[in-house]
Amino acid sequence: MMSTSLSSSAAPSISGAGTPPTAEAWAAAFAAALPYADFLGRHATPDQRSRWDGFHDRVTLTAHQRSLLAGFTRRMPVLVLAGAWCGDCVNQCPIFAHFASASTAIDLRLLDRDALPDIAAHLKVCGGQRVPVAAFLSEDFTPVLFYGDRTLSAYRAAAAAQFGSSCASGAVPPPADAIAAVVADWLDQFERVQLILRLSGRLREKHGD
Repeated sequence: MMSTSLSSSAAPSISGAGTPPTAEAWAAAFAAALPYADFLGRHATPDQRSRWDGFHDRVTLTAHQRSLLAGFTRRMPVLVLAGAWCGDCVNQCPIFAHFASASTAIDLRLLDRDALPDIAAHLKVCGGQRVPVAAFLSEDFTPVLFYGDRTLSAYRAAAAAQFGSSCASGAVPPPADAIAAVVADWLDQFERVQLILRLSGRLREKHGD
């Protein structure tokens, strides 16, 4: 979701957040971000928290998905640029919390979109500051993948609703399956990054298997 509100001029800057940011800058941004519950505690109003909690309760993982996540072994910091006010965040970020609960390797942190503008500037989608956007990082805070703001299945559904089914690029899941489709979309990205990390010769030499 894109918002037109302006970032605060008083927001702190991150040293090394140039083009591109250094690993140290990503590490500093990650350290400034918050675990899922703490992010909601600081940034969400009671009404917003209710909506996040409500969606969280609707998300379920299959036994296969839980087994897949439990098999992750390489530490995987995931920095999610988000807004407690954002409807797209409400409908996706709780999925990440489920993933993190199922995997000891996933280190999930959420960063408010306006907290660090110099880092957020590197997480734009189509030239706009959309949220949520996930920055998948290696354990030494080298960027691996940026992914957001909606998944393919969500965009297919939106395109079908706006333009008609003739414009959809694939099968649009029925409403009852929409959450499961988005869960699967996101899990594909988490698994892909985990495999990139596990197969990285650089990381294996530096940190071991």
